[in-house]
Amino acid sequence: MQVTCMQMEDLLARFVQITRACLGENLVGVYLHGSLAMGCFHPKKSDVDLLAVVKDTVADTSKLAYLAQLVALNEQAPPKGIEMSVVRAEDVKPFAYPTPYEFHFSQAHLSLARENPQAYVERLHGTDKDLAAHCTILCRYGVALYGPAVEEVFAPVPRADYLDSIWTDVENAEADIAENPLYVTLNLCRVLAYAQEGLVLSKRAGGEWGTQKLPEPYRRMVQEALSCYGGAAQMRVEDQAARRYAAYMLKQIRRYKE
Repeated sequence: MQVTCMQMEDLLARFVQITRACLGENLVGVYLHGSLAMGCFHPKKSDVDLLAVVKDTVADTSKLAYLAQLVALNEQAPPKGIEMSVVRAEDVKPFAYPTPYEFHFSQAHLSLARENPQAYVERLHGTDKDLAAHCTILCRYGVALYGPAVEEVFAPVPRADYLDSIWTDVENAEADIAENPLYVTLNLCRVLAYAQEGLVLSKRAGGEWGTQKLPEPYRRMVQEALSCYGGAAQMRVEDQAARRYAAYMLKQIRRYKE
């Protein structure tokens, strides 16, 4: 599925429209983050990352109406779909960690959303460490689609919280890299770039950093990941080489985390 700029603009406009309709006066704002905000969106490999901020708790009736609209809208999204959360303003300024959320939608839970919406809204709320990473990206690159400017709504995420959040995403990299070598290879680069230099980077920019900063032969592996990231080819790497790379990167990251 190819997604044009006009189709993406229509998708975001429709998302804002249904968010305003379902959350009403409780809504503070709607914000775009992730690869689309960072300028490295890939139609086949990226999801559309969004946050909605509210003043107060969202009632289950509102969540059910919102969920139905999102399931329908997701049909118009790129293959990886929409990923979004609803958070309260008081939990993002000042920033709370792990961050509470009122509601979450993604393709990972799409079957439940279709089969049992009530169970979905009862289950999909709580706290999420990933929100520290999302809010960090949002503060650096995010776009206000509706409501006040980003800096008026979101406080900066403390370094320790962001580092813990992105560490959680890579701590099992030695096992995970065989299953998803492209994602894990580039993600380890951007985590190390932040740990070492405080850089908040996309996967692509993290890989480019890695090709300049890492020792051989790891640079070649990262270059292979970058080549595959921009195209249709699947990244292929020998398992032991991939595990050595992951072990090396995790060791470097731990030096800054501990």
